[in-house]
Amino acid sequence: MMKVGLTGGIGSGKSEVSRRLAEHGAIVIDADKVAREVVEPGTEGLKEIVEAFGGDVLRPDGSLDRERLGAIVFADAGKLAVLNGIVHPKVGARVQELQDAAPRDAIVVYDVPLLAENGLAPMYDLVVVVDASDETRLDRLTRLRGMSEQDARARIAAQATREDRLKVADVVIANEGPLEDLDARVAELWGDLRARAA
Repeated sequence: MMKVGLTGGIGSGKSEVSRRLAEHGAIVIDADKVAREVVEPGTEGLKEIVEAFGGDVLRPDGSLDRERLGAIVFADAGKLAVLNGIVHPKVGARVQELQDAAPRDAIVVYDVPLLAENGLAPMYDLVVVVDASDETRLDRLTRLRGMSEQDARARIAAQATREDRLKVADVVIANEGPLEDLDARVAELWGDLRARAA
């Protein structure tokens, strides 16, 4: 099994790379998806979040209001640390379960937004960083995701710097242009991963 860590700052296009790798045949374990799973209604994770942040972080249907919680934690490093202390151990346990279920010869891509921030690079055989300038990311977040510029800047600032992310990269996929340009880069990456795995 080859373990590939895939990361990139918010708005870099990491999810697009992840999706394309899955289409090529990679088994993708998405840390964000797992993080949502471990805080669904009825989970211990959601219970602990409500204990730490209060019932205001719940929607009327009892699910987590991620936007409201995000507005609280991305403006306060201490509160973000509390949230991470609740969610990260649960994500780690679930990721281990998914990894154990993968075939032995699989190329497993771990889509991990905070790989650089959490010093996780040594866990992988190879780290791929999807890279775009802060200006490009800001444009995508405000134009495509409808974030306010202030919120987008706060989320970018809450993550590792571009330089810190590039320091942990074994492979960098530059993604400044349109999504169509990514197809060839991802196909090339997939060929490289298969050759390394063999």
